[in-house]
Amino acid sequence: MKKDESIILNDQSEAALIGSILMEEDIPHYIRSYADAAYDGIHQIQMGWGRVENPLEYRDRVLDILKGLRESEV
Repeated sequence: MKKDESIILNDQSEAALIGSILMEEDIPHYIRSYADAAYDGIHQIQMGWGRVENPLEYRDRVLDILKGLRESEV
């Protein structure tokens, strides 16, 4: 499974929401947090909360879902 460029997530809530939707839609994915206790969260400050990785063929759908989540927060 070839993975796409990472899609950056803003926080744990966003990660949980998109993870639920992707599972519901049977879209293969992996969500990785940038949290690292050894560095006291510095990576999350610089890089975002974490990322979602997915096969290339699902990139547009994942981005659409994320855009919808972010627009609904406004």
